[in-house]
Amino acid sequence: MSSALKQIFLMIRVNLGSLPRRLWISLSMVLSVALVVAVLAGFLAMARGFEAALQGAGSTGIAVILGGGTNQETGSDVPAEAIRSLTAATGGIGVARNAAGGLALSREIVVAVDVIRASDGADQTLSLRGMDLAGPGSRERATLSAGRLFSPGARDIVVGARIADEFSGFAVGDKVRLGAVDWTVVGHFTSGGSAFESEIWADLEAVQSALDRQGQVQSLRVRLDGEGGLPVLQEHLSAFPGAPLTAVSEADLYAAQSERTSSLIRLFGWPLALLMAVGATAGALNTMMSSVSDRAIEIATLRLLGFGRLPAFTATWVEAVALSIAGAALGILASWLAFNGWQASTMGANSTKMAFQLDVTADVALTAGLLGLAIGIIGGALPALAATRLPLTSALRARG
Repeated sequence: MSSALKQIFLMIRVNLGSLPRRLWISLSMVLSVALVVAVLAGFLAMARGFEAALQGAGSTGIAVILGGGTNQETGSDVPAEAIRSLTAATGGIGVARNAAGGLALSREIVVAVDVIRASDGADQTLSLRGMDLAGPGSRERATLSAGRLFSPGARDIVVGARIADEFSGFAVGDKVRLGAVDWTVVGHFTSGGSAFESEIWADLEAVQSALDRQGQVQSLRVRLDGEGGLPVLQEHLSAFPGAPLTAVSEADLYAAQSERTSSLIRLFGWPLALLMAVGATAGALNTMMSSVSDRAIEIATLRLLGFGRLPAFTATWVEAVALSIAGAALGILASWLAFNGWQASTMGANSTKMAFQLDVTADVALTAGLLGLAIGIIGGALPALAATRLPLTSALRARG
């Protein structure tokens, strides 16, 4: 091993060994880095959890047909003539057939309904989705966890798991007023934590009648006939007269929705984290300058014994990086304990409440940890340079 490397390792050992002497100021740097990392990880976990809830709802084997040239169910309207033409098609149109030989299709509508949360009396807007009997079966991850499905024409509702957990009065058998009509809760369903669990499902005609939406259909959900079904369906729809109809895979539909909201969450999180990082970097700079001042005699003595500038620079920089790594690790641990699996909610489509879980994934932890590491790298550079330019005679004279 070369003399320079030996000097570097020795000075690093001396620096780290003297940390207990500067315990409190070193802890202040660790905690400031940890706070920055935890805040950024919290925002990123929120965005990641929202993405997971929506993307988990989508399937590439299901297509959603929308009308009116929109790519969202909000504002979409599928004319009755188009539905009749589609169901009457006899050739291959890219849509699978059910056991009876008809199209595997569900007409659907989503209506925002207000519900009072019993825990605090706050008004919440939830999504009531009317659908045909084929609708629940087109959600590949949806399964009944209690009770039964709604009956055709009846004012029955099946409630998503997140709503059933958060709101009282949604137990199986309970009566719930949605709009001006009382509905009976006949079942609960789960959907792997996806956005569907924030919805209430009911029979399409019952929803149309109760909420004055007679004849309105916002979307059609169809099961595609194999991997090449979507292009065939899109080509078939392009020939329809009147208002344009578009078909998009369910996975793409929800991915687009998640991208907009998750980008907004990150738009708030990153500037706040970077602003805090600037303060933490200033704190790291102050901490390491104090460290250099505290070790002035040690550095001067080692320099006079023949140690070069590079070991002095490297040892000081390594100390700053080590403290920032400790802070980043602490911040990641704190964010995982505090945020991972934590229930949150935001406004989804139709300005309705959508619940999801924060998810501190490996990529979230890595991104936040790299920001913490950058604080130590940047904040330790100037003090490390100062350690190489320490006036040796003045430092030794100060000892006397």
